[in-house]
Amino acid sequence: MARITIDGKKIQVEDGTRILEAADKAGIEIPTLCHHEDLTPAGTCGMCIVEIEGDPSYRRACMTPVQDGMKIRTSTRELRKIRRGLLELVLSAHPDDCLQCIRHGNCELQALAERFELRTLRYDQYTHGLPVDVTAHGVVRDMNKCIGCGRCVHVCEELQTVKAISFYGRGSDTIVSPGKDTDMGSSVCVNCGQCVAYCPVGALHEKEQIDDVWASIENPNLVVAAQIAPSVRVALGEEFGMKPGDLVIGKIYAALRRIGIDIVFDTNFSADLTIMEEGTEFLNLVEKGGPFPLITSCSPGWVKFGETYFPSLTDHISTCKSPQQMMGALIKSYYAETRGIDPEKIVSLSIMPCTAKKYEARRPEMRSSGYQDVDYVLTTRELARMIRQAGIDFSRLTEETADPLMSDYSGAATIFGATGGVMEAALRTAYELKTGERLDHVEFQPVRGLEGIKEAEIPVGGLSVRVAVAHGLSNARMLLEKVADEGKKGNSPYHFIEIMACRGGCIGGGGQPIDNSMRRREERIRGLYREDQDRSVRRSHENPEIQAIYEAYLGAPGSERAHHLLHTHYTRRDPYASVG
Repeated sequence: MARITIDGKKIQVEDGTRILEAADKAGIEIPTLCHHEDLTPAGTCGMCIVEIEGDPSYRRACMTPVQDGMKIRTSTRELRKIRRGLLELVLSAHPDDCLQCIRHGNCELQALAERFELRTLRYDQYTHGLPVDVTAHGVVRDMNKCIGCGRCVHVCEELQTVKAISFYGRGSDTIVSPGKDTDMGSSVCVNCGQCVAYCPVGALHEKEQIDDVWASIENPNLVVAAQIAPSVRVALGEEFGMKPGDLVIGKIYAALRRIGIDIVFDTNFSADLTIMEEGTEFLNLVEKGGPFPLITSCSPGWVKFGETYFPSLTDHISTCKSPQQMMGALIKSYYAETRGIDPEKIVSLSIMPCTAKKYEARRPEMRSSGYQDVDYVLTTRELARMIRQAGIDFSRLTEETADPLMSDYSGAATIFGATGGVMEAALRTAYELKTGERLDHVEFQPVRGLEGIKEAEIPVGGLSVRVAVAHGLSNARMLLEKVADEGKKGNSPYHFIEIMACRGGCIGGGGQPIDNSMRRREERIRGLYREDQDRSVRRSHENPEIQAIYEAYLGAPGSERAHHLLHTHYTRRDPYASVG
């Protein structure tokens, strides 16, 4: 332990703790702009400089480890003056359009400017005048607002290993870009939105579809049918002052009706449906003896990553559509036929934690109903904006239920939003369907938790099923490299693999409320597991609406109709070419 003094307060911390973390433990907030608790410190902005007794230099608190006996000052007159100067330089090159910015009220630069009461600037303002890149379906890139902190580059290169963006140019002309004369839409970007989740300002944000949704709602000739993803229910409340992990699905149903949505379904229903189709697909592989592994397909960011960087493994990706796309196809087929509504007059809307879902909805193969399966995708943040625009006091809403037909769900569907959840849900059903035995305990602890790669062997009948779970694309890359290497030898280290593009799973998607730190993601995961425990039905195959749709419409898992509506195919992509 190191005994140190910070602003006159004596504390003990582990030797090697960085000054920034030590100050936080002492209840002292040192200002930062480039730093994020989930990322390796880079020391780019210089806002966190401190004075250390006996050291003539200023030290960056995010980079400097404590030493026993250190006496640190974090807020002297000179330090405040330097920080104000640094902020003025950043603001002089930043647009002053805060009221029009998507991050207004939740911007780290804006918060620091207010903290230091910067009412005037000593420097003339200038802007780059660069065009805004709106070519990608999920993410918008506005380099006029970039402050050069490097968080997005760090996330994309190191945590996701996509390497879609990097620094280009020199000096004041340096920007974050997918490359010279290249835009986001034609890059290898997988639209995961993790760059958005960690951007401190509005330089990267989701491509909004709010106006399109309002127009559909206000058109009396259209029927708007919405679905809500599993992880939205434990995150949306944060936008309205509630705690991460608070279950607010009943309020979401109510809010959607208040803003004018005609039909409210729940994507948890189609998560259960996914388990029926994917579980059947896996059990068929078991009967045939392979080829293994089967890899989950409900994360569109991972799917594009796999198509791009591991094209040889695309045949191992489950042909099942994601729950979003299954629901979209059924809304324009099963629901339309059951209710006697022309599918052309139905607008299929999904509320998702994920910017990549916007990209997925526009994939050309997602039209198995004869129409675009999903017309619009709103992120959790976008739905919160619509609720505010409608003047709804979300926290005071009385909880409601979703509409019947495609809304009932099991606890297994809820945990889809957490890393390991799809695997656990699949194992609950696959085990019981394969063995005919009922599980005494449905929790599969080995696939839970935030370890980057989790491995386990699960007995299913006479087979010891080797499974792996990866979340975050850097972990996925490590896992798939192992699979590819073993595959060259004719071996498969696993039977079944779950991959989620974002760390923590969908609860950490690029469309979730900001702050989207790992600490918050953990709290959201706990909320999902709580709902799973509270559900009377915890196995997908026991969902009565799932049983009904197979009896009345689909026939059986893997049937011709089920395969036509609920399954898809993939594209092998070249990472060195424009891939769209």
